[in-house]
Amino acid sequence: MSKRSENTTEGTGNDKLPLSRRQFLSTLSILLGIFGATIVGIPIIGFIFSPLIKKVSRVWRAVGPVDSFQVGTTVHVAYQDSSPLPWAGVAARSAAWLRRDSETQFTAFSINCTHLGCPVRWLASADLFMCPCHGGVYNDQGVVVAGPPPKPLVKYPTRINNGQVEILTSPIPIT
Repeated sequence: MSKRSENTTEGTGNDKLPLSRRQFLSTLSILLGIFGATIVGIPIIGFIFSPLIKKVSRVWRAVGPVDSFQVGTTVHVAYQDSSPLPWAGVAARSAAWLRRDSETQFTAFSINCTHLGCPVRWLASADLFMCPCHGGVYNDQGVVVAGPPPKPLVKYPTRINNGQVEILTSPIPIT
């Protein structure tokens, strides 16, 4: 027998070669990529599917006694958001424009422009709502009369309950 055949070990079960540095780094890179994609992907998937899971809460909020509003005037009223988060602080406050149309009728408009959500201002001298961001103009009924807004101002349902004016609030309307 030759020396060559004496030094070979056949059938010992250790036929696997150790992982090379290149294979180790490739495997590590793939695993880290999968981990990173998972970390980034979970919030994105949650954001996409949350409207299907989360129920939009609508709550009646009192904004003041009926006697504190004059017929024919539009005033700014603030209230607690319909679904405040525990850590929201001041951001949990929302607002609307409330007009008393008659002794028993009120109209409430969202304070947010339907173009990009900027807060609109009421100009009593002109009977107009003005959006300072892009020049949107709404008449006293909330209908667009100039500028880029695609829709009229969002109206909230109102009611009188135990001498208080209440608005059926919802999360900020995104149009």
